[in-house]
Amino acid sequence: MGTGRDLTFRRNSLALRAAPGWMLAGVLVLTAALAFAQDSTPPVEKRDDGFFAAVGRWFSQQSSNVNSSFKDARDKVEGLSQEAGAAAKSTVEGAKDAAGAVARIPNVRTVSGHEKCQVAPNGAPDCIAAANAICKTKGFDSGRSLDMTTAEICPPKVWMAGRSTGPECRTETFVSRAVCQ
Repeated sequence: MGTGRDLTFRRNSLALRAAPGWMLAGVLVLTAALAFAQDSTPPVEKRDDGFFAAVGRWFSQQSSNVNSSFKDARDKVEGLSQEAGAAAKSTVEGAKDAAGAVARIPNVRTVSGHEKCQVAPNGAPDCIAAANAICKTKGFDSGRSLDMTTAEICPPKVWMAGRSTGPECRTETFVSRAVCQ
């Protein structure tokens, strides 16, 4: 074990080694205190009324945002209603024009019947004669086909054989409604 002098020397050398660290810590604390003192002085131009003022400003801003959203929505709805009004007016005018066109056609009637169409040389149905025939039976001079019906006609032997179609079957077209004059 050492003497008392050795112990004193060790304590002093330990204190000398720790002194620069303590001095550095003191300088840092002093610098931070000075910086805080400079930052803590409030600027004269900025006005801070506190928590309630900040909340009031936030509510004010939200209210103006909501109001502008409602105004945009109202403008869009007004635009849609104007477009719908224009469309309704044009539809009503179109219906009046169509009714006027029908009223201007003298002695025009739609009649129902069942008249077979002839087959044209190209194989398509020729229903002009059938429409005229329906109109003449109702007392008119001429007519045009308005509605036609097509049916497949098969002889009884096809049905008795349990088939629904075959080479013996043929397609026939009938005029079922005509516009007569």
